[in-house]
Amino acid sequence: MLATAPVVAQSAGADTAYVRVVTQRADKIVASMNMGNTAVSTQVRDIIAQQYQDLNKIQMERDTQVKAAKEELKDNKPALDTRLQGIEDATNKKLDALHQAYLAKLSAKLNPAQVDQVKDGMTYGVLPLTYGVYMDMLPNLTQQQKAQMMAWLVEAREHAMDAGSSEKKHAWFGKYKGRINNYLSAAGYNMKEVEADWKKRKGM
Repeated sequence: MLATAPVVAQSAGADTAYVRVVTQRADKIVASMNMGNTAVSTQVRDIIAQQYQDLNKIQMERDTQVKAAKEELKDNKPALDTRLQGIEDATNKKLDALHQAYLAKLSAKLNPAQVDQVKDGMTYGVLPLTYGVYMDMLPNLTQQQKAQMMAWLVEAREHAMDAGSSEKKHAWFGKYKGRINNYLSAAGYNMKEVEADWKKRKGM
């Protein structure tokens, strides 16, 4: 853990306990990168913690708008659906802009491999774990198949980084794992049998 006291700028209205939690979460991510107790590591920690705050602010605003829309238009489903889609589109636009700004901040302090470490830290390391399992289950995949699977997992990670909960982060990977399994099934693999054989081999 970094010895430096948290210096994350608290957003207006932000809960002090929440700021402490996300700062500790960011601290753990940076500590796992073995950067050392340096000024850069502290700056990166604060960038990550601020990102959690900013994501939470956007998501809370969305939830408030959704609740208000459902109360106002509960008897008019077509109008409600239109309003909810508008809220979702506006939220995604804000998240996309925040995502790009965040990556720019990280890239100013870290090399590409370190940025990937931050991304994995924010998404519980699901990408390398999932890719590793696929490689272990299917050691004879072609380079093209491996590249396609990695591309989809990277895409899933980008979405998962912006998700508001552990459940939603894992849901993004679940969606893309479904895409990967369909891709492998089309290539002739029976994924249920492959997984069963792998578990048997691992004694699971």
